[in-house]
Amino acid sequence: MSSDVHIRDDVQREFYYSPRLNGAAIGVAVQDGIVTLTGTVDTRAQKLEALHAAERIALVKAVANRIDVRLPGPSDPTDTDLARAAANVLAWNNSVPPDRVRIGVESGWITLEGMLDWQYQRDAAGSAVAALAGVKGVENRISVNSGVSAGDTKARIEAALKLSANIEDRNILVEVNHDKVVLHGEVPSIGQREEAERIAWTAQGVSDVSNHILVAQPVGV
Repeated sequence: MSSDVHIRDDVQREFYYSPRLNGAAIGVAVQDGIVTLTGTVDTRAQKLEALHAAERIALVKAVANRIDVRLPGPSDPTDTDLARAAANVLAWNNSVPPDRVRIGVESGWITLEGMLDWQYQRDAAGSAVAALAGVKGVENRISVNSGVSAGDTKARIEAALKLSANIEDRNILVEVNHDKVVLHGEVPSIGQREEAERIAWTAQGVSDVSNHILVAQPVGV
């Protein structure tokens, strides 16, 4: 059985084990380690979940996400409805500090602006509004306040990488310039590459992460 067939089977198995996805509704094609996803899901959050599930599989080089999001029925929410819903969902989200995020809505697209202290707060705000019914897309312009020295940021990221149980290869180089992080090195899967980036984003004050980590096929595969 070829490597592409193994990858396809592993991706499909990952979908079936995910409680938020209907694996039967998502098509998976693989050629030379490149995964193409097709089909239709109910929300943008499910489309992203499928992307991340495929990225977790070893030997996947890249993922083309062509999944469509099923459009709402005739009672589409207006921009005013979406703005109200977005304001409510952020107000009830414990990860997002109150009165720090500005919301704009135009033709079903939501724009978020403002400044927060942590990347996880920025991500939480974007994920919360993206899950609302009728949202066509989200442009997250929220900035992250930098109040930590570059040396401290580098040390915290390196320590977190060493402690991670999800990253096999610890040979990852971390560079920090003010509030911007650059990652170098090699890992065996896109999922581990994304995990390293996620860890970098969790450091306080980080506003940008450039991920130059390579996905290297293990010797003998």
